Amino acid sequence: MDTAIGKARTLIEALPYVQQYYGRSIVIKLGGSVMQDLAAERELLRDVVFLNYVGVQPIIVHGGGKAISDAMRQAGVEPRFVQGLRYTDQRTLNIAEQVLCGQINGRIVATLGELGVEAIGLHSLSSCVLFAEHAEAEGSDGRPVDVGRVGRVTQVNDRILRLLCNVDTIPVIATIARDPNGGKLNVNADHAAGEVAAAVGAEKLVVLSDTHGVRRERDDPESLVSTLHEGEIRDWIAQGHIDTGMLPKVQACLRALEAGVKKAHIIDGRLAHSLLLEIFTDKGIGTQILR
Repeated sequence: MDTAIGKARTLIEALPYVQQYYGRSIVIKLGGSVMQDLAAERELLRDVVFLNYVGVQPIIVHGGGKAISDAMRQAGVEPRFVQGLRYTDQRTLNIAEQVLCGQINGRIVATLGELGVEAIGLHSLSSCVLFAEHAEAEGSDGRPVDVGRVGRVTQVNDRILRLLCNVDTIPVIATIARDPNGGKLNVNADHAAGEVAAAVGAEKLVVLSDTHGVRRERDDPESLVSTLHEGEIRDWIAQGHIDTGMLPKVQACLRALEAGVKKAHIIDGRLAHSLLLEIFTDKGIGTQILR
């Protein structure tokens, strides 16, 4: 009986959040090592299906950096990074497109279908919703550094995303974009998710990563900060406290907040039901970033 009562209390705790997010879109950036574990990925997608069934409109943006690096090595190409961006020549772009669009995107869509919801893949091999311009990294001397076929998202076809959500279909976006000349560019999945959240006016952006949020001391898991405001994040970036892999994640959150998204979250996707715990409980388990 106590167990049943505990479950009922959990449902009641979730009720105001279900009411708040009903009919609203939540952009979920899926990446990290959870995508290397197919069982863990399936359980995470089951949580996305739950969101859909309680009236939330999920939009998935996924990366696949580790899988791309593995595929490159198998093809005899050693991955190279410049200022945190993957150097992308044409061969690397072809491999990235095959992995992201031909493998990962199709797998996610198929899994969502098996779990009982409609989903559709949106990417450069079908209906592309991301459009970008060529991007350059900044070197240590402040000068631009060429990173090849890497782009910065400039436009999102939010109309298609809204139409799909309105007919109860989950969009699954792979992060190969079109450039103004009809070519293709590899774009950072974190940044792409921030632009998608901004374009659709999402209620939330949730970035799933391999860390449980932003820490006051980067090497101390116990120093997790549960809530940060936009100004604090900008200060920490300026001080160099946030850099490398965490930087694009918080930049994506800031972009979403600037566009009017109410909250952004960074959570550890490897933890069971982390997505539901962050969205539907009072305390949450990651870092929420507020305007």
